[in-house]
Amino acid sequence: MRLSLFFEDLKSAYDAELDDLMTDSAGHDVLAKRLKAKRGQLAQLLPMIECNPEMVAVAFHGGMRFASPEVMRDLSAREPEDLPSWSTLLAAVELEPWAEALAEVALKDPNGDRFMVVTACLEYLQGRFAAPSEPAHGRLTDQRVDGDQNEQDFDDGIDLGESGADWLAEQGFDRKDQFSGEH
Repeated sequence: MRLSLFFEDLKSAYDAELDDLMTDSAGHDVLAKRLKAKRGQLAQLLPMIECNPEMVAVAFHGGMRFASPEVMRDLSAREPEDLPSWSTLLAAVELEPWAEALAEVALKDPNGDRFMVVTACLEYLQGRFAAPSEPAHGRLTDQRVDGDQNEQDFDDGIDLGESGADWLAEQGFDRKDQFSGEH
């Protein structure tokens, strides 16, 4: 899948923003709590949608499903001046009820239409096509839609916390579980 330079840069920033929201300084999973806070602050964050849409788009994380991967792949290859309107894209994107309420707020902003299109593409590229019953911070799943080797595969069976602890231990750091009262 070919990404435009616009979406290539934004995807990286969006992934970093989600990563920043994922855990607190003690390593606890706080993504759901932080996403809830972002959703509650959406109206105050709207001035950022033109210059830093990825920082606001995370409020919609887990709130979109994609009926047409072909449309979304086409969208991800476009530059900003070639983006369709939000109303055009709605045939390919389904919003969760809570995300519909957020979209109504965003669409009141003069840049809201473009922001919603960008947000949908970022969510699609994130690779999380959560069903309504799945939490917004669910594990990444393998959503490969074609044989493109540039796409990422994600494995549900991997414990990212354990993998991270293993990697840090290999780098010479003490494991967190070693500090649970032993020292």
